[in-house]
Amino acid sequence: MQEKIKRLREVKAAAALGGGQAKIDKEHAKGNLTARERIAALLDEGSFVEFNRLIKYREGAPGDGIVTGHGTIAGREVCLYAQDATVLGGSQGYMHGRKLYKIHELAMNMGVPIIALNNSPGARVVRPELAGSDDPYRVSDEKHAGVVFYVNTLSSGVIPQIAAILGNCTGGSVYSPALMDFIFMVDKQSHMFITGPKVIKSVTGEEVSMAELGGADVHCGKTGVADFKVKSELDCFAEIRRLLDFLPDNWQKPAARRENEDDPERLADRLNDLVPARTTRAYDMHKVIAELVDMGDFCEVKAGFAGEIIVGFARIDGYTVGIVANQPLVKAGCMTVESSLKQARFIRFCDCFNIPLVLLVDTPGYLPGRDQEHAGIITHGAKVLYALSEATVPKVAVLMRKVYGGAALGMGVLPGFGTDLIFAWPTAEIGAMGAEQAVGLFYGKELKEAGEPEQFKAEKVAQYRELYADSLSLASQVTYVQDIIEPRETRRCLTRSLRLLRGKERRRRPGHHGNIPL
Repeated sequence: MQEKIKRLREVKAAAALGGGQAKIDKEHAKGNLTARERIAALLDEGSFVEFNRLIKYREGAPGDGIVTGHGTIAGREVCLYAQDATVLGGSQGYMHGRKLYKIHELAMNMGVPIIALNNSPGARVVRPELAGSDDPYRVSDEKHAGVVFYVNTLSSGVIPQIAAILGNCTGGSVYSPALMDFIFMVDKQSHMFITGPKVIKSVTGEEVSMAELGGADVHCGKTGVADFKVKSELDCFAEIRRLLDFLPDNWQKPAARRENEDDPERLADRLNDLVPARTTRAYDMHKVIAELVDMGDFCEVKAGFAGEIIVGFARIDGYTVGIVANQPLVKAGCMTVESSLKQARFIRFCDCFNIPLVLLVDTPGYLPGRDQEHAGIITHGAKVLYALSEATVPKVAVLMRKVYGGAALGMGVLPGFGTDLIFAWPTAEIGAMGAEQAVGLFYGKELKEAGEPEQFKAEKVAQYRELYADSLSLASQVTYVQDIIEPRETRRCLTRSLRLLRGKERRRRPGHHGNIPL
């Protein structure tokens, strides 16, 4: 027995080296960690349990280019995998695909988050004589890498799915992350694209670098494909742990409450002076959020994309909330094609996982112009309306300053969108458009004919504001605004509102599922 145990230990130790020390050294020289080093850096020390390490060990490809298993993060169980670039480049062969599929399936069945550490060029190119034994496209088994997208889809809205792009990912290996909830990319290290620069040049003649085609700057700032850009792999793992702390294990459980020393009834006195009363003056909404949430701790999602809207996770009274807020510093806080994609996606995630929504509203409306119309703002704006209407989690809105036109719909302020409670600041304005624009539209002829056009305009603007832009007038005419509050009272108001709504009964819609405009 001792001899067999000794042999087992030797084989496992050799398999743990993946493609061997020379290839490990090569990865280190690039500044990359190995698959097992990545797992060790992410998980609680000593918690990792590996599955199928010895797959294809006799063929000289231990693990078949992927390390799978489970472990804990801050004591919470997670399933995960890390593709091993030292073994066949981390390419996806048959056994690789089987392991990939099975770990996703296990995570879904056990109701725990799945974390994917991706570093793969996609499907393995197999020599003709090996086709059928290692070719992911010529197998009869229905659970393999080519259809991991199926189990990704089944897991969607059931368990949180988090992906990190570590190195170069191409072809089919980027679709699985794209189906997951959140994607992390490492600056100047991560790349993801369907076809790489060499293929593009051979087909179209276009020359483009990997960074220009699919680097972290591109996907975190331009396309919005990725959600977080980090400086290093270790930063990536720290941020994954931070994000996970805000999330529940699955759709049936709430996120854990975190005790803290920040008084939930605290009055945020700075807010009375932080936001200018004049609606045309900009300010940084991040500062408002910091005043409202526990300890100022805010985990922003897609911070580099569509900055005109801010989305992310925070806590109020120790409970996780999803924040959706207009950002007056970017495009005056106008709603756009890009912001609509960002907003709708985030709202739907929160609704999947029982995370209440806090809407901080200050926007002049949808960004006008031919570019936005031709980019399909109608369809993309409808995604937000769909997401808001579909969401049954508690929703509390605070109308801070202005909301004009269709933005009142897109921020859930008007009744009928299921927003449970709406509060307004004394600076709140709501209407079809701003006072200046409305007077110019309705009194254009009179302005031209008036003896004192500036005085005439000022009088009409004052009348319009009294009717539509005065929060006290609003409170006296409608019931859907529950109260006009001082800015400093906002945190206390949110705490009490969310406490009331914690037991909200969530309705189920008829039919299999809706058909969101895509």
